[in-house]
Amino acid sequence: MLKRKDKYVVAVVGATGAVGNEMISVLEERKFPVRELRLFASERSVGTALPFKGEEVDVEALKEDSFKGIDIALFSAGGERSATWAPIAAKSGCVVVDNSSQWRMDPEVPLVVPEVNPHDLKWHKGIIANPNCSTIGMVVVLKPIHDAARIKRVVVTTFQAVSGTGKKAMDELLKQTTDLLGFKDVACEVYPHQIAFNVLPHIDKFLENGYTKEEMKMVNETRKIMGDDSIRVTATTVRVPVFRGHSESLNIETEKKLTADEARAVLSTAAGVMVYDAPEKNIYPIPLYAAGKDDTFVGRIREDESIENGLNLWLVSDNLRKGAALNAVQIAEKLVEMAFLI
Repeated sequence: MLKRKDKYVVAVVGATGAVGNEMISVLEERKFPVRELRLFASERSVGTALPFKGEEVDVEALKEDSFKGIDIALFSAGGERSATWAPIAAKSGCVVVDNSSQWRMDPEVPLVVPEVNPHDLKWHKGIIANPNCSTIGMVVVLKPIHDAARIKRVVVTTFQAVSGTGKKAMDELLKQTTDLLGFKDVACEVYPHQIAFNVLPHIDKFLENGYTKEEMKMVNETRKIMGDDSIRVTATTVRVPVFRGHSESLNIETEKKLTADEARAVLSTAAGVMVYDAPEKNIYPIPLYAAGKDDTFVGRIREDESIENGLNLWLVSDNLRKGAALNAVQIAEKLVEMAFLI
């Protein structure tokens, strides 16, 4: 186990991507104790530099010995690169917080949302998984409700921004919108159908059971993070023409009755949650308001009148921040706080 330090050598792998850029910003904004920042990306990005604390940091290519002397590495470079490089980093004595899906369901790897299950950091072996962006937003809301009334079942429908796919998807939405407003034909390269002025009930690959991989991620990751396999979850994930901010409609069935007012009270004291719920004044969470914010915003809280112990609510979170970069940095902060670096 490493000794606690005043400052740490931190790496961002996949630094030039949308999430990588956000990780760098969040490290600076939250004043994470960085002694030295190392940035890694693909060969084509070598030679570029990114700003951090008023200085320019050069982007490097990954090598076998790249992680020597690095304390914590935040990965957002895709599953294949994570499969290759995360074990190499861990063997070098570096703790990896990985944003891909590569390690999430590995029983040897903790899957952590700091507001929900920070205790799982105790058994990490050098790699910690950052959950799916939609799962993170959902579980920070589910956890306090589960503690108060025990959740039996969750039905979730997501409305996910194109930034969840990456910069190319954001560029495609912008170009398609511009082309359509200019009465031009649109090209579809990132998604199988036009995304501008449209919605696609299709995120990731379809599986044999009719669900997509994204939908099953939400099912399986929720149970692992919450530490309760008895929670039944079913999901429908939808891509919408929004640049930033994932929205979700949740229908929750609990063992114990929880009124809407009781749910608001429970959520109003929950870490990482902001109750934003006065629909009579047109106050409810929307992606435009949540963009750039750290909290998960919750509104439209009401009782489900079709079942005895049911709640409906609407949540929005910034998928690049809490859904990815912020959660990864919070894990790093918790590691430092709990001194579980190895």
